[in-house]
Parts: sequence; structure tokens; C-alpha cells
Amino acid sequence: MMTQLLVIAKAPVPGGVKTRLCPPCTPRQAAGVAAAALADTLDTVSAAPAVRRTLLRSGQYPAPRGWHTMPQRGAGLGQRLVHGYADTALPGTASLLIGMDTPQVTAALLADVADRLASDGVEAVLGPATDGGWWALGLRDPGHAAVLDTVPMSTADTGARTVAALRARGIAVDILPVLRDVDTADDAYAVAALCRRNSRFAAAVPRLVPQPVEAVR
Repeated sequence: MMTQLLVIAKAPVPGGVKTRLCPPCTPRQAAGVAAAALADTLDTVSAAPAVRRTLLRSGQYPAPRGWHTMPQRGAGLGQRLVHGYADTALPGTASLLIGMDTPQVTAALLADVADRLASDGVEAVLGPATDGGWWALGLRDPGHAAVLDTVPMSTADTGARTVAALRARGIAVDILPVLRDVDTADDAYAVAALCRRNSRFAAAVPRLVPQPVEAVR
């Protein structure tokens, strides 16, 4: 089955992104971290196989050459996700969505996820995040994203509730590897250590994020 890749992201504007990094970061530093994470994510998705790549953006941010763009719409994250899947749906094509908070993700991992989504008996794939959310959600039928409107977002059990909501609808869900996303300074340093050598994020973290106490000891 063919797969399109979606990246949902906010424009890296000071005060509007990565607010949990403040403190120790200033809003401008946090925005720089977010910009680096988004740039790495877009590079990775550009290198992964897909029939189409779309940036679901909140605010203004240029998509890479050859990408589609779609504005986010909806009152909350759940609604924005539901509309994002619906607004980008392609007939006979699965949709795999990731965010901008896991710059350590690789094109090889995304290719593997797409293969798993195409496997017999798998209708959805979900990648749990260490904070209880999820870093990826792939749906053979993007219409199944309607369940997200009933799932509380940004909680310690968002991932588990998403899986439960999909399974309650009779959808077979395959669970992907757990990844750490970037919310705090500790997260930033831990994720930077997992990024590729030429990663913008890995270069930005020591420059923009004061080291956590745990890292100094």
C-alpha cells in the first residue's frame, strides 16, 4: 500500500514553541531549538520513501521543494489532527503523521514504519513517546483519525487512550518503538545525543540550552 508522510508543526516563533524549555532557555533560544528540530525532521522525511509529503503548519514556514503545505485548522490539537488527516487524504493511500519533537527519527525508521503499515492485518501504527504521548500515527484509512477528537491531548496517557480509541472502533493497531520527544532541557540533551552527526538539532542544543544540573554532575 502506498503511504504519504505528514509533518505537523508550529512555526518556530519565540513565545509560541517549546515553552517548557523556558526556563532555562529564553523564548528566543527555545524557538531556535524548535527551528533546528523542525529542519532535521523535514530533511529526514524528504529522504524517506513516500508518494507525497505534506507540511501541516500553524503559522508561516516554508516547506521543502516538492512538498505540499496545508494550514492547520481546529480549536485544539485533537481537532487539528482530525482535520489534518481529512484535508490531506489520498484515495488508496495510507497517511503516516509525525511531529517536530523527535529530530532523532531516521528515514530508515520511517520506511520500516510504512512497511509495517502495509502489512496484512495492520490498519494503524502508533509510536509511543516516553512522556505518554505518541510520536507517530499511521492510518491506512485517514478517516479513522476521527477518534482523535475524543482523546485528551498532551497528557500522560494520550498514547494509551489513542490506542484504546482505535481498537474500540475495531481497528488493528501495531505498536512502534518508543522514542523520547523534546519537552525539557534534559530531553533536549538526551535526544541530541541520538541525532546524526550533521544534525542541526545536535549542534543547536549545546549552543542554546543551558546544561541541566544532571548533565553537569
